[in-house]
Amino acid sequence: MSYNSLQEACVDLEKNNMLIRIPDELDGNLVIPELHRRVQAIQGPALYFEKIKGSKFPGVSNLFGTNARSEFLFKDVLYKLEWLIKLKADPEQLIKRPFSLIKHIPYLIKGLPKKINTQRLNHECSLRELPKIRAWPKDGGSFVTLPQVISFPPGTLDPKKANVGMYRIQLDGNDYKPDQEIGLHYQLHRGIGIHHQQFKESTASFRISIGIGGPPAYTLASIFPLPEGLSEILFCGFLNNRRYRYRIDNSYFIPQDVDFCITGKVSMNELKQEGPFGDHLGYYSLQHPFPFLTDIKIYHKPNPIYPFTVVGRPPQEDSSFGYLIHKMVSELTSVEYPGIKQLHAVDATGVHPLLLAVGSERYMPFRDRKPEELLTSANLLLGKGQTSLSKYVFIAAEEPGRQIDVHNIKDFFEFILERIDWNSDLHFYTNTTIDTLDYSGDQWNGGSKLVIACNRNKSRELSIDLQVFNDLPSLYKNCKLIQKGIVLLETKPFKNYNDSLQELNVLTDYLDQSKFHGFPLIILCDNTEFCSASYSNFLWVTFTRSNPASDIYGVRADYHHKHWHCKNTLIIDSRKKPHHAPELEVDRVTCQIVDEFISKTPSLRTLFT
Repeated sequence: MSYNSLQEACVDLEKNNMLIRIPDELDGNLVIPELHRRVQAIQGPALYFEKIKGSKFPGVSNLFGTNARSEFLFKDVLYKLEWLIKLKADPEQLIKRPFSLIKHIPYLIKGLPKKINTQRLNHECSLRELPKIRAWPKDGGSFVTLPQVISFPPGTLDPKKANVGMYRIQLDGNDYKPDQEIGLHYQLHRGIGIHHQQFKESTASFRISIGIGGPPAYTLASIFPLPEGLSEILFCGFLNNRRYRYRIDNSYFIPQDVDFCITGKVSMNELKQEGPFGDHLGYYSLQHPFPFLTDIKIYHKPNPIYPFTVVGRPPQEDSSFGYLIHKMVSELTSVEYPGIKQLHAVDATGVHPLLLAVGSERYMPFRDRKPEELLTSANLLLGKGQTSLSKYVFIAAEEPGRQIDVHNIKDFFEFILERIDWNSDLHFYTNTTIDTLDYSGDQWNGGSKLVIACNRNKSRELSIDLQVFNDLPSLYKNCKLIQKGIVLLETKPFKNYNDSLQELNVLTDYLDQSKFHGFPLIILCDNTEFCSASYSNFLWVTFTRSNPASDIYGVRADYHHKHWHCKNTLIIDSRKKPHHAPELEVDRVTCQIVDEFISKTPSLRTLFT
């Protein structure tokens, strides 16, 4: 079924044993978030908190906490959306089967927003009355973590021209005036930035509406990678199989099916420090100057529910968003990215640090293989939409008779490492923008990218024989095998790049021996025990703690016509650097409180036994 409200979704989940109630009062400051993390980690149910300390409103979290539950929430609309996606992927179907459109006309009408006169959000409250969810010890305040931030270009409130995005909202802390100002954080490649620039060039007030809650489709639509020009509000109607209701009040766009709506004006002449915030790469997003809202008003429906999530090192609840999006739009990959057959933004790395792709290679099929069309495709990936935030892009050509699957990461890496030519196949993008949340670069939003493009015949046998490393230089120790051809080495903590260059020269000279040819990739880290404890640890450490231009070394590295290359073995230095953001850790006191609460709460104790 499609849902008219968040309340309907919660009732449906509870009826199907996918939601449990927590009747005891709990603190939204650290305690509730840690309980959420514990339950989410075991693929547990959604959590309905009847009493959140300091607030009169109940809250719900972990609504999308498992792939199965996320599919359940959209079970009755997925097949209809699938029809729409297939139509976009192959518009000729409409010409071949025009009558197929007729039965879908009622569904298409659901995409049209509906303006209503009735004010359903007919209650008001203050900022201090909202549930305050602060997830990590160093967070700068409490945050709205599932907001639907709605903005428009100057001079219009036309829903077709709206941008809706999930940009975190800081409710308190730092220099925000209590109960009067809130922080607005948005990142690169977000539509709200275009609107902000347009308002800076006009004299009009930049009004923002922030929906919280409503049908689950409202949340998913806010983060969906839509084609340019398609408003999230229209898509929301398709996704929920129900027209999006809204009302205009005092020049503000007010969605009418949400639980809460915060309105305010962006301060155009001042920024304030926002953050820190424990984010989905597994590190703190540090404090930086960002826009903020003034003239705050909060509307809510009768008996609203406050939805929230907790982000941190993947996998977390938001990992299910990626699963749903892939399930819905995978057929559109080759439409949106011609030449690309498969894509996988790797959740274990926080999504943007690592992108795996398979593409076509058709430019010169009559001569020796090398990446050509793959490079065009890689540039498209780095120049369009959310994939443009990718830092490492591994892209391989299709190979007749060999099935390549980007979701089988081990096999994909093995396929590439058996074939890659470090002398030609590394393509760096330096002094460029990177994901706002990625602090591996040398400045905020700044760093480098690397495309590793592979269209070659198999040229090496990968090894698992660690005995060849028995005589390592004294700086290096605790050699661990991750998979065939990939080895971890531990070394002393990073100090500076001058010292590292000298230390790495010792290692590259040592590796310049034929016995290491079966190990084309070596990762330096601070702790090989941790890094090798799981494959996700390896991925997370390797690709979140390295900046390609400054942290990649190689045997006999050199430049030719400004192209950096090396022989046989590539090294990624994935040690922590002084400029990196701190990783997220839970404090001991909070852990003890949650331990005790679980032990005395039967419904929770059952989950963990």
